[in-house]
Amino acid sequence: MGTRPDPRTDVRPAREARPAVAVATRTARIVVLVGFMIFFGVPLVWLLLAATRTNDDLLTGFPLAFGSVDNLVTAWRHLLSYNDGELLAWIWNSVVYSVGGLLLTLVACIPAGYAMATMRFRGRYALLLTTLVVMIVPGSTLVLPLFIEVSSMRLLNTPWAVILPMAFFPFGVYLTYIYYATSLPVALLDAGRVDGCSEWQLFWSIALPLARPIVSLVAFFAFVANWNNYFLPFVMLTDDQKYNLPVGLAALIQSAPGVHPAFASELPIYGPEIALAGVVTVLPIAVIFLFSQRSMIAGIFGGAVKD
Repeated sequence: MGTRPDPRTDVRPAREARPAVAVATRTARIVVLVGFMIFFGVPLVWLLLAATRTNDDLLTGFPLAFGSVDNLVTAWRHLLSYNDGELLAWIWNSVVYSVGGLLLTLVACIPAGYAMATMRFRGRYALLLTTLVVMIVPGSTLVLPLFIEVSSMRLLNTPWAVILPMAFFPFGVYLTYIYYATSLPVALLDAGRVDGCSEWQLFWSIALPLARPIVSLVAFFAFVANWNNYFLPFVMLTDDQKYNLPVGLAALIQSAPGVHPAFASELPIYGPEIALAGVVTVLPIAVIFLFSQRSMIAGIFGGAVKD
């Protein structure tokens, strides 16, 4: 008769294998995360450091070396020398266009999402389906109809030619609809109606204060889209004094000898100046994200679980 296998000798390898698998999985995750951090972080670090160096250092020196504050100040002066400080006008225009479009977006999106989530009216599903369809349509396909519409209103080359189309943000309507449809208790609205509240009072006094996370999320997405919008201002504006930052910097870079050596120009715009222009474009979005990330995370998960 054969000897029985010892249960302890059979279980021990399995028990020892589990920690090994867990360690390997954890190590693989860390390696993947570090790889993504390096892949996306190194270009940002280079962008921040490039403005502190000279053009020769960018071409021959270590890519991630720090230059000096004097080089940064010099690069900023060179940017301001373009068309007598036109860069400041572009920054101001970007603020006006982005904030103006953002305010109109919130005024339109939040009540529209609330109405589709809490009210029952004819054409509600057709309106929601239209919102979903428009969300997947590329924005560039709508530029020509918007151009014709703005032209018929004689608003071309004015701030309204950029602000009004920027207020069209169907993604914000859909986010608000999802939030209210899943997170707003119907009993709370019914209690307000029993107390004599009108629909406007229900929205203003009950629904809107409860929607601060989703309002922050919609506001951030709308501001980023408006701030980075290039094609719309490029089509709607002809005066370079009215450009926003993306369009203005594109025009500046196109005339810079650092990008086109064969282009005869006396502009002192080279690699450090272009890198600093990129920092100026990215910095407002990064600052807003750092100060509002808690509200945005709450808005992202708002409506994910229905009570």
